[in-house]
Amino acid sequence: MSLLILGIESSCDETGVALVEAQGGAHVPRLLAHALHSQIEMHQAYGGVVPELASRDHIRRVLPLAEAVFAEAGRTLGAVDVVAFTRGPGLAGALLVGAGVGCALGAALDKPVLGVHHLEGHLLSPFLSADPPEFPFVALLVSGGHTQLMRVDGVGQYALLGETIDDAAGEAFDKSAKLMGLGYPGGPALSRLAQQGDPTVFALPRPLLHSGDLDFSFAGLKTAVLTQARKLGDQLEARKADLAASTQAAIVEVLVKKTLKALRQTGLQRVVVAGGVGANRLLREQLDAACARQRVRVHYPELHLCTDNGAMIAMAAAMRLQAGREQARRDYAFDVKPRWPLDSLCT
Repeated sequence: MSLLILGIESSCDETGVALVEAQGGAHVPRLLAHALHSQIEMHQAYGGVVPELASRDHIRRVLPLAEAVFAEAGRTLGAVDVVAFTRGPGLAGALLVGAGVGCALGAALDKPVLGVHHLEGHLLSPFLSADPPEFPFVALLVSGGHTQLMRVDGVGQYALLGETIDDAAGEAFDKSAKLMGLGYPGGPALSRLAQQGDPTVFALPRPLLHSGDLDFSFAGLKTAVLTQARKLGDQLEARKADLAASTQAAIVEVLVKKTLKALRQTGLQRVVVAGGVGANRLLREQLDAACARQRVRVHYPELHLCTDNGAMIAMAAAMRLQAGREQARRDYAFDVKPRWPLDSLCT
């Protein structure tokens, strides 16, 4: 028996809709179609995400995106078996849009609904790739708001190994880019500029690199970038590429070495990298090289699925249902969880 799952993502500044088909047994669910709208252009004028504007834009985009997905997949709305939506974490107003639309569709179709954890969507997104991982593995979750290392033994079987105690890696990219005047979104802009620079020019700190645990801290690095930018003064423009390269090198070194330490501690031989920072080219190159030396397999989501998207929400719902970790419900009253620790899903 197969299930057709509609996934809706609206946690921040991307509206994503997707259809995933889940077969019985251990078959990996299959992505049929997905569509995504990014609000980057709208928020650029403000230098960051404006929550109220984000919510209003989700309202405008979600149903047209759904229509496009059904057309691409050649399926009808009535064929949907389960409607999944992001319940949290994220911006409360943005989450309410996806939850409201998802539950309204479920009620109209008399089909069950399922609220999905946004980070679990990222965590399981590599299962959408042509080379899906196998359990167990170490997961490095790196996004704008989260940096975590998890031990993953199966769907819903997560153990937190370490996490950031202040800024996440994505925040370090974005905030450092803003200090350099690179605009919004800063992380991708900093990474592009870093390709033109020398990462050895500025000796920036690697916070908690030798802490002995698996926690992260990037706030001190951001402060060091600010200090260096002020020292450069009028020379900043000419040295900006070197500063960007040095910043990126510091972040990536910490991520790679902490991930390798997690592998040693757990004895596992497989890594999954997920979240927006997982698209960073230097991170992929250095982690691939380090893991190849230790004969460790590394899995990533496809590049176009590293950002927030509906496909990962539909996939997470499908895998939870397959594993018996969740039951979709016909109770259409809903709430959202702007703050929702991933390890709280463990049972």
